[in-house]
Amino acid sequence: MAAPPAPRPLLGAALLVFVSAAWGSAFPLTKDLIHRVPVADLLAERYAIATLALIAVRPGCLAGLPRRTWLTGVLAGLLFGAGQTAQSVALHELPSTVSGFAVGTYVVITPLLGMIFLGARIAARVWVAAGLALAALTVFTLLRDAQDTHISLPALVLTLFAAVLYAVHALVLGHRRRDAYAVAVIQLGTIAAITGVAALPGGITLPEDPADWAVLLHLALVACALGFLARSFAQQHVRPVPAAVILAAQPLWVTAFSVVLYGDPLTWRVFVGGALTVVAVLLVLPGKPVDLERTPGGTVGGRTTHPTDGKREESP
Repeated sequence: MAAPPAPRPLLGAALLVFVSAAWGSAFPLTKDLIHRVPVADLLAERYAIATLALIAVRPGCLAGLPRRTWLTGVLAGLLFGAGQTAQSVALHELPSTVSGFAVGTYVVITPLLGMIFLGARIAARVWVAAGLALAALTVFTLLRDAQDTHISLPALVLTLFAAVLYAVHALVLGHRRRDAYAVAVIQLGTIAAITGVAALPGGITLPEDPADWAVLLHLALVACALGFLARSFAQQHVRPVPAAVILAAQPLWVTAFSVVLYGDPLTWRVFVGGALTVVAVLLVLPGKPVDLERTPGGTVGGRTTHPTDGKREESP
């Protein structure tokens, strides 16, 4: 098996910022398009197009892959696809602001799961960054529509379950010994299959005008294809917890795109939440090519880990 790439955390962080922006752009566009295309259909279409696009760029990307790469990609796709499905189902009984906050708690669930199940040691400043990211999320979500107080407990539990799935997904992508392109394609295809099954009973509704097709292609090619590909490569260089903190900047991008595209007002929440987000991201940017979370000396997947050796240390 080929050696993992040397850690390049700043490159990984830049890719994650792109992912956060790409996914942030998807929310206001999706919110508008679902008035004409059912949510289940839209999800199935965007993930299917994304999968086909990446295969078209590299037709042989899935040939001769080791079993472990397939398992990683399918597992990542099942986790993310199940999370998306659970979040979408719960959203029918939950205010979008509460849903956004509950899903965003994965930024603190990720380090907790890493510590409990993988023995990862999290740097103090990463914990501070995760807390700031959660505070920013509170500003962008819960404080936005405080008057909407109706909360379904089952829906909230289901959404928190989705957050746990997203946290495990981040941990799965944290292993550097893998084919990042192939893993991105496999997980996108897996998500397309899951969402496709959910969409089939009512039939597939396609966009009817060029503007809606343009939005769908943006969602599929930029948010999904490039977004998942960038994240797959990025998490070869950035550990799961710092990655989760950077991706937690998504509400800032959602707000920014809503201001630009739909003229939403600039309020104090934008500036306070934005400032907290920026500080959180800066805190998880390492000053040298080593990780901010470490696994104690021992074995992971049959290999010895070395907490003091950044080149040999395995991802949790």
